[in-house]
Amino acid sequence: MKITSEVPKKKDKPKTLKIPVLLSLFLSIGIIIVILYFTFDVQTLNYLRSSNIRYEFFLAALGVNFVYLFIWALRQKILADSLDTSIKLPVWESTKIIFANLFLANITPSMAGGEPVRIHLLQKNGLSLGASTAAVFSGRLLDAIFLLISVPFSMWVYRQTVGIESIQIGLTIAIILFLIAVGLLIYAIKNHEKTKAFLIWVNLKINKLFKRKKDTHYMIASINKEVDAFHDGMVFFVTKGKLSFLFAFGLTVLFWGVGWIIPFFILLGLGQPPQLFHVIAAQILLIIIVMMPTTPGSAGITEGGMAALYSVFVTTTSIIGIFIVLYRLITYYSGLILGAIFQYRIFKSVVSFSLEAIAKEDE
Repeated sequence: MKITSEVPKKKDKPKTLKIPVLLSLFLSIGIIIVILYFTFDVQTLNYLRSSNIRYEFFLAALGVNFVYLFIWALRQKILADSLDTSIKLPVWESTKIIFANLFLANITPSMAGGEPVRIHLLQKNGLSLGASTAAVFSGRLLDAIFLLISVPFSMWVYRQTVGIESIQIGLTIAIILFLIAVGLLIYAIKNHEKTKAFLIWVNLKINKLFKRKKDTHYMIASINKEVDAFHDGMVFFVTKGKLSFLFAFGLTVLFWGVGWIIPFFILLGLGQPPQLFHVIAAQILLIIIVMMPTTPGSAGITEGGMAALYSVFVTTTSIIGIFIVLYRLITYYSGLILGAIFQYRIFKSVVSFSLEAIAKEDE
């Protein structure tokens, strides 16, 4: 019998999402508890007993949230179909992709975790990696354009009610980071040769750092191919695909507009007087702040931002905590549950999900 001195190599433990999930839930629930501690009192109980709570408006808010997700799916279909006319993405397939991306999006900063899922699933439906990436990032670009156009309106509304200085610092930082991200995306599209060189340099450094044995020629060829495809896709939208891009922009306006009226229905359900312009202004500023790459799923930031923004015009501040709980249940927590269900159906995994799951799907 031959005895060897080799020590069996330990298998790498598969990466899991347990820490991001627990951290996002801890931050979200923790900040909500803090807000409830400072706002929930005898006055809150008296208000809930004496006011005419309209539960149908809460159901309407939940329904509006699903319409919001459907419009998102419809926009994704339009962008994907225009990039490859030989492939028509079914509306339900696009909707499933949006649902599946919600789990990772809701536990990662700036919702960035959902993008690899959407890109991968678009690939599974026949698009190239470059076209899939262009379809996803063109949606981000449309969001950025519309949100930046909307900021002056929200600042004007708040200037009429409260000194803008109270939110100036956080908003300024958020807008600067937002503009930097948009600028980098535009630069990457315009200077795709430099983008390829940068990505190749990063990959080589990562391989050297972690001592990975990769086929360098294959890696360089793959990056060149996919960056070119991404560049061509984005250029297509500002040349031959202008009509599709404009249609997608119209859906972007509708998409955000529908999403912004969810808190309006919740406030109506709580018996608050309708202040639609104030709600929209608050949501615009909230989205800009939430888009900052801070906590997983912007948990804690969203709750704190809502408390600060809505306390300005909600007539009964003692119900702010209840309002935030309802809003997060209808949007954030329902998204987590829906995303977990569809992610499991597609990848057969939820918290143990990682890029390895995507790699396995591609085999």
